[in-house]
Amino acid sequence: MSADRITPFTFESMAVRGALIHLSRAWRRMQRDHNYDTLVAETLGQSAAATGLIAQSLKFDGAITLQLQGSSILQMLVMQCTDDLDLRGMAVVADGQSPTNFVELVGDARCAITVDAGERPYQGIVSIDGDSLSSSLEHYFDRSVQTPSHVALVANEQVAGGILLQQLPGQRVAEDDWNRLHYLAKTLSLADFDGEAGLNLLRKLFAEDDVRVQDARPVAFRCRCSKQKVEDVLKMLGEKEAQAALEAEGEIEVLCEYCGRRRSFDKVDVTRLFAENAVIGPDSVQ
Repeated sequence: MSADRITPFTFESMAVRGALIHLSRAWRRMQRDHNYDTLVAETLGQSAAATGLIAQSLKFDGAITLQLQGSSILQMLVMQCTDDLDLRGMAVVADGQSPTNFVELVGDARCAITVDAGERPYQGIVSIDGDSLSSSLEHYFDRSVQTPSHVALVANEQVAGGILLQQLPGQRVAEDDWNRLHYLAKTLSLADFDGEAGLNLLRKLFAEDDVRVQDARPVAFRCRCSKQKVEDVLKMLGEKEAQAALEAEGEIEVLCEYCGRRRSFDKVDVTRLFAENAVIGPDSVQ
């Protein structure tokens, strides 16, 4: 079984549900066209794990976006996950900066989580609290969703993983039990993901509890960029601006920051794009 998966589970004796995520291949593909330093990669990997866990916890058709944005070293981080658990993400950092910890990296950034599942997307915004992304997300769940939650996240350049525990709505969990689960979740480490973390890891973490494990769901890196979307952006830019860029560079090259794919448009492409009643043919000649 692929290591890229989310394993949902519930506790038999407590009104608590959870999910465990383990990313390896998808996470490494996300980094392939970038040169992130260690701390940025760790933060982006934790964001990938967190966004997958949030998507798993909701019933929706669409996409969830986790975004950190500020004016400090980390200027923007975007992570998206669809209801099919397709992930993509990227980060932009100020040049020449070498932060030594999470607080220094994010500075005054705010965290926004947007659920786009129709005509009226829902967005929750929370300040970065504490010294980790996991503690900030716990505050998000408490304040914006009113769902007591424990979040533990780990990542390096090879793997990303995490666990999400949530109290079931309208049901009471004893404070001692909830605190114990918090302690157990926080013992999660990178060493736990040396193999294919799943059932064995859950047994290790919650050895004193009866845990019912559900079927794991696969997670994949998949970018949703397309030639049509790029053309739509160029149309929004306008013919005058597009022609000016074409004259200056000889062609217009558009880079997808998520997957690294480059798409080039020459004079013929741009003319066709803005021609009235243009008929768009196939990308290749057969």
